[in-house]
Amino acid sequence: MKIYLANPRGFCAGVNMAIETLETSLELFGTPLYVYHEIVHNRPVVELFSKRGVKFVNSISEIPEGSTVLYSAHGVAPLIREESTLRKLRAIDATCPLVTKVHNEAIRYAKEGYVIILIGHEGHDEVLGTMGEAPHAIHLVEDIEDVENLPYPNDVKIAYLTQTTLSVDETIGIIAALKKKYPTIAGPAKADICYATQNRQEAVKQLSPNAQIVLVLGSQNSSNSQRLAEIARQEGKKAYLLDTVKELKKEWFSPNDTVLITAGASAPEQNVQEVVDYLRTEFDATVESFVVREEHVSFPLPRELRGLTVIGKV
Repeated sequence: MKIYLANPRGFCAGVNMAIETLETSLELFGTPLYVYHEIVHNRPVVELFSKRGVKFVNSISEIPEGSTVLYSAHGVAPLIREESTLRKLRAIDATCPLVTKVHNEAIRYAKEGYVIILIGHEGHDEVLGTMGEAPHAIHLVEDIEDVENLPYPNDVKIAYLTQTTLSVDETIGIIAALKKKYPTIAGPAKADICYATQNRQEAVKQLSPNAQIVLVLGSQNSSNSQRLAEIARQEGKKAYLLDTVKELKKEWFSPNDTVLITAGASAPEQNVQEVVDYLRTEFDATVESFVVREEHVSFPLPRELRGLTVIGKV
C-alpha cells in the first residue's frame, strides 16, 4: 500500500489563532470558560477542550453574568455582542480575520443601500453571523435555483458575498447566474473564498487521480471538510470523511491501494498521523508527501489578549 499525504492539509491560520486564543484564555482566566458555539467545527477538538473544563454554549443566556466568553472562529452577529455586554461578560473575539472581512463588506454594502445576496449554507455559524450584520438587507442563496427565484428587479442596487468555506466550484455557477440576472451586480474586490479552503481543494484535485481511496480527516459539520470528500467523489474515487482512526474499517482497503490522506482546515494533525500509523501497521504502507502549495499565513491573537502575561511565562 502507498499513502500520499496532501499538503497543505489540516489547520489553517484562522483555526490556529482560535485554538491558541482558547489555550491562552484557559491559562489566563482558568475555568469555567465559555465558548459561544464550537470554537472550530471539529468534534475531537471540542471534546478535548470540554474535558479541560471549557463549556460550549448555544445561547449567551446560558453564561453566568461576569464570566468570560470566546466567540468562535466563525464569527458572531452584533446581537450576540450586545447580549454579552448586557450580561457583563468579558468577551474575547477569536473570529477568523477572513470572516471579519466578509462582515465588514456586508456592513459597507448595507450602509450604501445595497441589497446583499449571500452565497452560503443555511444555518452555518458563519452565515448566521454575517447575516446578523444587516438582517434587513441580506438574502441567502444556496444554489442557482435560489438565484432564479430572487424577487428583485434587475435594476436594483445589488451586491453579492460568499461564505468563506465554500469551494470555488460551488460558487462559480451561482455567481455567474447572479451576474446574468443582475448585470450591474457589485462584488468583493477579492473573492471571499478562504485561501486555505482553496489550497486544500486544489491538493485533492491534483493528487486524487493517482489514488483509489481518499481519506479526509474532519467532522461532519465542517463545510470545508465535506467539500474535500465531495471533490474526491466527483473524481470518481471512494472517499471517506472521518474524525479519528477509530472510524476506519479495514474492509475499505486492499493491500495494493494508493490512499490519499488530507484534512479539513479544522482537523488536528495528530488525527492524520494516527491514521497513517494504522495503515502502516495493518498494510505495511509506505508514505510519500506531496506539496501542492506552500502556506505562510499567520494571524495574531485577539487584541483582548495582547499584552496580557500568563503567570509563570515571560
